[in-house]
Amino acid sequence: MPKVTSPLTGVRVLDLTNVLAGPYCCYHLGLLGAEVIKVERPGTGDLARVLGSDPDRNAAGMGISFLAQNAGKKSITLDLKAEKGKALLKRLVRQADVLVENFRPGVMDRLGVGYEALKNENPNLIYGAISGFGQTGPRRDDPAYDQIVQGMSGVMSITGAPDTAPYRVGYPLADTVGGLTAAFAIASALNARPRGAFLDVSMTEAVISTMGWVVSNYLIGGATPAAHGNENTTSAPSGTFQTADKPINIAANRDEQWQALTRHLSRDDLLENPDYATREDRKRNRHALREELERTLRTRPASDWVRELNALSVPTGPVFSVPDALADTQLASRGLIGSLPMGDEELKLVGSPIVADGTRPMPRSAPPELGADNKTIWSEIGLSEPEIVALSKEGVI
Repeated sequence: MPKVTSPLTGVRVLDLTNVLAGPYCCYHLGLLGAEVIKVERPGTGDLARVLGSDPDRNAAGMGISFLAQNAGKKSITLDLKAEKGKALLKRLVRQADVLVENFRPGVMDRLGVGYEALKNENPNLIYGAISGFGQTGPRRDDPAYDQIVQGMSGVMSITGAPDTAPYRVGYPLADTVGGLTAAFAIASALNARPRGAFLDVSMTEAVISTMGWVVSNYLIGGATPAAHGNENTTSAPSGTFQTADKPINIAANRDEQWQALTRHLSRDDLLENPDYATREDRKRNRHALREELERTLRTRPASDWVRELNALSVPTGPVFSVPDALADTQLASRGLIGSLPMGDEELKLVGSPIVADGTRPMPRSAPPELGADNKTIWSEIGLSEPEIVALSKEGVI
């Protein structure tokens, strides 16, 4: 039996995806033990190969955007528009458990290699289709990148302060949430007997699903969601506060935490103020309350307050930059960031957020060069070396 850290050992995934949502999905399947074969367009491959902050890597077809979520995978090339290419995909599918694609809805069907066609080759195939809006509905054919989905899901309308919203979340939220949702769906489908399913994952719906309280406050409570900056709308004082040097987050959501906070700040007067007597009072007067608390918080540095308030069980934390977060001793102690040899360098990558039986799954090999595994994979399905050479010259692989 596979260890809990590699529960997908023995599962073969065909990754036909590009850029982020699909590659991120398949990256996590690979971290959990699946064999992931990245099927790329001959000559160019995944668009992410030319994306990222390092122009030299982009020119070499190994852009940082590609490196981030393709370690541990194998790469083959295949032209799905060529009849021979379609036939080869069908042969691959016969030996696969999962296929993941993030083309626009209908593209694979028009090519003749959609789910119905591939199901004939392998009735147990789990077919994951990731798209912006889903495989049905009036917007199914609309193009959808992360920015578009952030806007149409409502996320941007509640991000930022009242005078700055709508604001985009500072990383590709919709792509990553969509990818994780697809990975969860595929892992679940692999547990079904008999296997075989068409999984329709909408990035928009995945994002809206994660907005649980915000959506439910509107659906059930009739409260229209709005942007509140760094304030936690469910409680007060709960948000971001300025200290003598840096901002900190404080979440005094329970009455005992509120009392411990005010007493530690020597602000017992706030406990006696009727404007702050109850949770609802504090929420209603949150901005005035923040100003009162900051009068004291600004007298000392963030590190002092974080240490002292946490010792009193008042949840408090620094506001880190990304480099600060990655350098924090907590992350270092748990080994989230690993490294792999890639050529002459050690490539640093983020591993799985899961720690199972004390072990964190990490990628087992560096991101592949385009077509690096053509000879191995095509030989496995029965192609001879002369056939592989001929198909390469024709541009099929």
